Amino acid sequence: MSRALPKYNKRRVTFIGGAAAVALSGTVIAGFALAGETPDSGTKNARTLAGPGTISCPDVRSKLPAVPASAKAEVDRNLTLLNTQIQEANKRLVDTVGQGGPNFVQNAILGPLKDKRVSTVNRIATAIGRTAAKPQGLDSLATCTLNAAGTNAGGGAAGKPQAGGNAGNAGNAGNAGNAGNAGNAGNAGNAGNAAAGTITCPDVRSKLPAVPASAKAEVDRNLTLLNTQIQEANKRLVDTVGQGGPNFVQNAILGPLKDKRVSTVNRIATAIGRTAAKPQGLDSLAACTLTK
Repeated sequence: MSRALPKYNKRRVTFIGGAAAVALSGTVIAGFALAGETPDSGTKNARTLAGPGTISCPDVRSKLPAVPASAKAEVDRNLTLLNTQIQEANKRLVDTVGQGGPNFVQNAILGPLKDKRVSTVNRIATAIGRTAAKPQGLDSLATCTLNAAGTNAGGGAAGKPQAGGNAGNAGNAGNAGNAGNAGNAGNAGNAGNAAAGTITCPDVRSKLPAVPASAKAEVDRNLTLLNTQIQEANKRLVDTVGQGGPNFVQNAILGPLKDKRVSTVNRIATAIGRTAAKPQGLDSLAACTLTK
């Protein structure tokens, strides 16, 4: 009897261990399915399990008036681009789960997406307006929202989601590769903000042709807006020193600034073009650079 009992217990332990292994395998497989990742994704899978959610945007097509035949190709091209922008944003949402602080999604994904959509719907409105009444208020459809799956999944040791989704964010602990950021604690006093640098942009005013009197007020207003956008970007550059990864400035500051400038210079060109030759190539002045 004393020998039979250990055998029985051994078989029982083996069975329980096997069941646990099966259950664990099922959990891992389910985890991969939920995360949409392949098994060799490693740590990224663990961080994606909590689910980044999805981005949803107002439908533009259904809000358009009848589109003139002459504008159809351009409108369709930009409607397709709107869908592409959402797909890219959703992909980035998955790829960056756990990065940055609590405002990362808004600053690095939703904000830039809105700016891109503003430019795109403005092109749609302009295309229609060439041969029909220009639709107004399409800008109101540019803002998208995050349908969160409960958390931005990222804080905490080993990339485990924090209760309440990003609560505390544990000083970005577990944000692999950003180790030592520790909530940007200290940050060497931001080294007197010397690390921020400044943003410089091509001058638009000097590249404009003669501005018709009827367009002067609108052009001046948008030239002032270009300066305001640069000032806001430089302020954000200082306020966010040390945040995010190596591409933070490009993704969260320079990229959105470029999109805003594209919209603004397009408005300038359109204003001039109403009563004179529309200036071409102003988009080439939209990109700005960081000077350290």
